[in-house]
Amino acid sequence: MSSPVIKRIKNFISVGKTPTKTNSISPKTSITQVINLENKIKKLEQELEEANRQIEKLNQNIKKLQVCYGAPFSLIPGDNSHYVEGQSRFIWMPDGEEVPHLVDLDEPVNEEIMRTRNGANNQYWLFTRRNPNDAQILVNGNADSVRNSNYNPNRPLKVIVHGWNSNGNSNVNKRITSAFLDTQDVNVIVLDWRGLASSNYITSSNGVPTVGQYLGNFLVWLFNTAGGDWNNVHFVGHSLGAHIVGNAGRTVGGRPRRVTGLDPAGPRFGGNSNALDVNSGQYVETIHTDGGLLGIFDPIGHANFYPNGGRNPQPGCWISTCSHSRAYDLFDSSVRTDHFVGRRCNDLNEARNNQCSGASLNMGNSDISKSGYEN
Repeated sequence: MSSPVIKRIKNFISVGKTPTKTNSISPKTSITQVINLENKIKKLEQELEEANRQIEKLNQNIKKLQVCYGAPFSLIPGDNSHYVEGQSRFIWMPDGEEVPHLVDLDEPVNEEIMRTRNGANNQYWLFTRRNPNDAQILVNGNADSVRNSNYNPNRPLKVIVHGWNSNGNSNVNKRITSAFLDTQDVNVIVLDWRGLASSNYITSSNGVPTVGQYLGNFLVWLFNTAGGDWNNVHFVGHSLGAHIVGNAGRTVGGRPRRVTGLDPAGPRFGGNSNALDVNSGQYVETIHTDGGLLGIFDPIGHANFYPNGGRNPQPGCWISTCSHSRAYDLFDSSVRTDHFVGRRCNDLNEARNNQCSGASLNMGNSDISKSGYEN
């Protein structure tokens, strides 16, 4: 079957045939036909160049798929059953709306983006019960932006951080902000780091430390400018956001009273010193829902929860990307009802197989004074 471009060429040839009765064409008409012919040739050349570019892109994608297939690679978006931690090159990751995207873990860091879209581009969105839906932008170094806002240093502060390919308007921020404000009179600051989060995963993950450091320094400035109490601070981060709050917490010397990591990102963070850890806050808790795939499975906090075994598939999910997002679904529910009771495990095998029977500790919730046992 002829391609659209070939078909158009054939049509053009049939239109551009030289008439059999050449003596019926005036010189003026001949010149016009030649000009039209030249214009059509130029247009066809441009279309062929674009077609060649598209073919090259297609060839590159085919090569990627061939590499993936040999890994092997699942062609079902969101299905990471092929993935082996530390070995597989490709993995499906969700964006802020839970749409899966294929990520190449060997993709190089974009140094230009790292220079121009680092933590200095962070945006800090304030929500309170007086403005539950319309963010007030707090600007680091601009005291008026705080004085003219609804920030109240006497209220507890919740800080929420999204993950890769997301932004301040993504579902995780809306859900958790709403849960906090529906149940408590608090300040909620949503960190929007979309400038870096929208780049490739390798570049975004490399930027985690700087984004976290800028967040920590912003909060120090905020407290020095308008007041605040570290014993009333609760950090919550999902996926890469969990490691960002981890870096923010260490930047301020582990002073935040609570830090919650929601399925902390796994790829490139196993054994990584920039990952969330117990030095990030006074009490660090993790909730694992896609451990070993999109999330870390290792216990990296003071208390580490493994609902339904902490792995894919979570109830209601059949793909990894869904299970990864289940962490913030569960946390949202725990803030509203505080009804998830965990049991201490002797080891990870018990957690994986839902066989834990030790001391109880509620998972999640918004209790600022909460503490748990160490691993």
